[in-house]
This record gives sequence, C-alpha cells and structure tokens, in this order.
Amino acid sequence: MSSLIRHTATGIPLSFVAKANLAHWQSEQPQPLQNWLHNCDFKKQGMALVADPQNGELRHVYCLVNDLNDFWLAGDLASRLPSGCYQIQGSDTFTEQVALGFILGGYEFTEYKETSSAKSQLAIADKALFDRLNAQANAINLARDLVNTPAADMMPQHLSQVMADLAEQFDGEFSEWVGDQLLEQNYPTIHMVGRASENKPRLLDLRWGAKDAPQITLVGKGVCFDSGGLDLKPSAGMRNMKKDMGGAAHVIGLAQLIMAAQLPIRLRVLVPAVENAVSRNAFRPGDVIKTRKGIMVEIDNTDAEGRLVLCDALAEAQNDDPSLIIDFATLTGACRIALGTELPGFFATDRDVANGIIDAGCEVSDPVWQLPLFEQYKGLLKSEVADLANCASTPFGGAITAALYLKEFVEPTTPWVHFDVMAWNLRALPGRPVGGEALGIRAVFNYLQNRFK
Repeated sequence: MSSLIRHTATGIPLSFVAKANLAHWQSEQPQPLQNWLHNCDFKKQGMALVADPQNGELRHVYCLVNDLNDFWLAGDLASRLPSGCYQIQGSDTFTEQVALGFILGGYEFTEYKETSSAKSQLAIADKALFDRLNAQANAINLARDLVNTPAADMMPQHLSQVMADLAEQFDGEFSEWVGDQLLEQNYPTIHMVGRASENKPRLLDLRWGAKDAPQITLVGKGVCFDSGGLDLKPSAGMRNMKKDMGGAAHVIGLAQLIMAAQLPIRLRVLVPAVENAVSRNAFRPGDVIKTRKGIMVEIDNTDAEGRLVLCDALAEAQNDDPSLIIDFATLTGACRIALGTELPGFFATDRDVANGIIDAGCEVSDPVWQLPLFEQYKGLLKSEVADLANCASTPFGGAITAALYLKEFVEPTTPWVHFDVMAWNLRALPGRPVGGEALGIRAVFNYLQNRFK
C-alpha cells in the first residue's frame, strides 16, 4: 500500500490554476489573497503557500500549471510540498488523475540506502478510488522495484519467488521448470541461453482466474543480466543490463494489477528467466538449436538472446489457444533509436487490438506507438544452414526484424502483441524518477478492462 495517500476526508486544500486562466481567476479571489499571490510572485514561482493568519498553520496551497489536463501536473509535488496531508480540490476524475501522478512521482528505490526525505501525502475520501490508486501505484512500483534491484539479488530464482508470492497472494497457481528440466520438457532455447550461469535458467508459469473465462497470456523477457554472452558487450553497454529483465517486470506488474482488479479473464503469465553469462559451456555464434516449435535457428549473435528465450515461451503460450498473447521485452536498441526511450513501441497482428490499445493508452495518458510487421524484411533473417538466423544481416530495421523473428513462433490465428520497451528513465520528469520504469502497462490494463467487463 502506498504511503503517499491516506483514506481520509480531511487535508490541507490543494488547488491547481491554469496559467491561461490566471488573470481571471486571480481577479475573483478575495483582496487579501490577491495581495498575497502578488507579493509571493505566484506567477513566477508557480506555488503559493497560504497560512492561517490566526495560528500560522498552512491553510491552502495553490499551484500554477500549464494544462489542467496534464496527467503529470502533480508529478513532482510529493517532494516539493511541505510535510503534511493535502486534499485535491476538484472532481473525482480530476483527483484520480492528479493523485496517481503524485504517487508515482513520490517513488524512491531505497532498498540499499537510508533516506530521510520527508514526503507529503494526499487525502482520498472515496474508498473505491483509494483502492484503485493503490492497485495501480503498487503494480507500477513493483515493476520499478524489480528493474532497479541489482542483478545479484534479482536472478531467476528471485523472480521465481516474486511470482510464487503473487500466486499465493491472489489464490493463483505457480509452477516452474528449472535447469535440465527445461531440456526434459522441451524448452531448449531457454536452457541454451541460461546454461552458462550458476543461476539456473527457469521457465516460470503463473495461472489465475476462472478456467472457463477468456484466456489472456502474458509473456515477459526475464534476462536477469545480459553480458552479451561470447559476443560480449562493451562496458558501457553492460552497465545497466540488470534492467534486461524489464519485460518480466512489466508482465508481473500488469498481472498484479489484473488480479487486484479481479478482471473476468483466465490469466497466464510466462517468464523465461535466465542470465546470459560467459563460461566454458556458453552457447556460441554459429551454433544451431532446434526450438520448442521445431524451427531450426542459427545463432548469429549471442547478444540477441532475448528473442531466443521468448520464442520457446511463445510456443508454449500457444498450447492453451488463448484469446490474446501479449509479450513485453527490452529487446532492441533499434526501437529506442526509432522512438526514443520514453515512448514504447509495439507490434500487433490484429488491427482492432492494436487500435484498442492505442486508444486505451490515450485515455489514461500512457501513450504507445505501433510499428509495422513489414514482412519484406523477413528475408533478412535467412540462414544458409538453418530455417532462421536469430539476428538479421543488417542493423537497419532491427526492431522490425526482431519482431518478425518472434512472429514465427505465434500461430497466425492467435492475436499477438509484442512490446519493445526501455524499462528505464534516463532523465527525471514529473512522476517519472530516473531508473526502472513501467511503460505501457496502464494502457494494456485499460484495454483489457474495457474489453472484458
């Protein structure tokens, strides 16, 4: 539960004023307040603290903002406001929007440090709204925590415990295949990528919901650290590779949100969890592997390992004939080159699903951008010795060729969505501190909530 909101009907009033309406609004205020706003240079400072003249206690806070419809307009207030509990002035819809941005902006990852930074709180009177805000904030901050945790403490076995705990919390079912069990159960590429690590590779499987409900399967790339394998990354490229399990963090956070909201679906979450390490038994460029689906894949580059662990998980996802498969992965730098780090790209085989997710993202200020599954580029994955290569013969269109590789492991009749995300904020923005980030999960949750009511 977030410590940044309290279920109470009392708090210091917190009001927001649009810059475009400032002159008119200010002219309607009592003269003493007008004088105070002028003297404290409200127009320039952007915040005015108004004290009670009798006892000096804080009586009201006014914030000047560019746009009242900006989801993140309160994203930096948790640390800017004096310690206390505040009550947003406005409709419930406005309060919900402002409050979530406020909570997300107050996030800190403090597992490994002591912090004494005072935090303000928001008063939320409506219990249903309080619960919704907690559920969304907890899911997003769980994903952030998982990404921010150093790799030494977030290996496959740790992801396994997180998913097992979620299953227990929400009365779901959890199972896993570990180490050589992956070979016995025919998940060869997951085993191949993770076999060089002392942290055994795993396929993690969580199921929840009524068995006769429409099934939605989430798949998340769980590469807990990516050295690049024998195609070793340079030090700069390896520095933040603890975040390469960001896809797993996204689907775990999304699953928590779905289960907390009790969406009427049958949910399955698959996470291939591995460390791509270097050892005497590491897989090599030029090796050929027979995947779970039977497609023979030549290893062109060991640093294109995410699509290898995903392809076996996607093949497994088909077994239940789900209504929709959605995967999240920190898959390519090419997607970051195309869209930058703050806008997640996705690919989809069903136009209605794609449009629905885009619209749902706009509704909750969680924008996503569709990229094309341009089939002409499939020829770039050609191998002379196998059915496919795991890496294209050119770096151009790298996000597309990676998606086309994954598409080979999904049946044409199954709607499929693939998110290629950064999972990391390179710069601090209101509501979005530097570090691990969940991108697109509110959009997907809103889509699922709209579709399965």
